[in-house]
Amino acid sequence: MSDEHTETGTGWPQPAGPDRPDGPAGEPDPRPDAPDPDELSPLSPQERPADGDGDGPSTGRGEGVPASPADGVAAVLGAAGARLRRFSSAAVMIAVLLVLLGFTLAVQLKTTSTDSALAAARQEDLVRILYDLEAREFRLRQDIAALEESQRQLRSGEQGRQAALEEATRRADELGILAGSLPARGPGLAVRFQAGAAKPISAVRVLDAVQELRGAGAEAMQISGGDRASVRIVASTFFLNGESGSLIVDGRRLTGPFVITVIGDASTMRTALNIPGGVVAQVAGDGGNVTVEDREVAEVSALHVPRPLEHARPVA
Repeated sequence: MSDEHTETGTGWPQPAGPDRPDGPAGEPDPRPDAPDPDELSPLSPQERPADGDGDGPSTGRGEGVPASPADGVAAVLGAAGARLRRFSSAAVMIAVLLVLLGFTLAVQLKTTSTDSALAAARQEDLVRILYDLEAREFRLRQDIAALEESQRQLRSGEQGRQAALEEATRRADELGILAGSLPARGPGLAVRFQAGAAKPISAVRVLDAVQELRGAGAEAMQISGGDRASVRIVASTFFLNGESGSLIVDGRRLTGPFVITVIGDASTMRTALNIPGGVVAQVAGDGGNVTVEDREVAEVSALHVPRPLEHARPVA
C-alpha cells in the first residue's frame, strides 16, 4: 500500500474533487456577486458531511445545515400574508366593478322603460306633448324675465317702495284675470263650434278644446251660446251635456252654436287646435265644423263669481 493509500485511511485513493469554477482562462470568476469557490460543493446541504473525519458524529453545524424550524415558520407566515394582501386587493376591485355594473344596468332599465312608453304613444299624442312643452317653456321664460326685472327694481334703493307697490298691483291684476274676477282684453282667437245634422256638439269636445287652448298658453277664456249668454271659463269650470244639444256650463244652460273667446298667442293656439287627431279633426269626424278666427282685440267680459271656501286655507 502506497503512501497515498495510507493517508486516506481507507486503503483507497482519495477521489479528486470537482474543479472550482474559474474564469475563461482559468482565472477566478470576475463577477462581483460570484460565490466563494470554497463554499461551492457538489453535495446538497443534506448530503454535505459535517466537520470531522466523516465517520464520527458531527460536533457542530456547518454552512450547509438547514435553518431552524422558527425560521421556516416565519417564512411560511410571510408568504401567506403576501397572498392575503393580494387577495384583499383583488376582492376590493371586484366589488367596485360589481357596483358600477349594477348602477349601469339600473340606468339602462330606467331609460328603456321611459323610451318604451314614448314609443307606444300615438303620433297625435306626441305632437300634442311637444306643443305643450314648447308653450310651457315659453311661459316659464317670460315669468323668469319678469321676476328678474322685479327683483332688480326692488333692490334699486329709492325706487324700491314704488316698485313694490307697482309689482303688487300687477300681480293682483293677473290673479284677478286668472280667477275670472276681472275682465280682460288682448289679442287672441274666436273658436266657433257648429254642430252637424246627425250629432250635436258634446261637452267632451268643448272640454278638449279648452284643455288644448290652456296647454297652448291661453290666459283668459269665456264661452258664449246662441242666445248671447256667456260664462267665464276658470279652473273650476265644468261642462255637461244638456237637452236638445245644449250645454250646461257651471250650472248655466247654453244653446248652440257655441263660441269660445280666448286671449293668448293666436298662432300657437291655432296650431294646437289643428294638430292631427285634435279638436278640429274630432268635431269634423262627428259631422260638425270648427271655425277659428284671429282677433286683434279679443274681449273677455264675463265674470266668475267666486265661491266661499269651506275647507281650503292658506298656509301661514
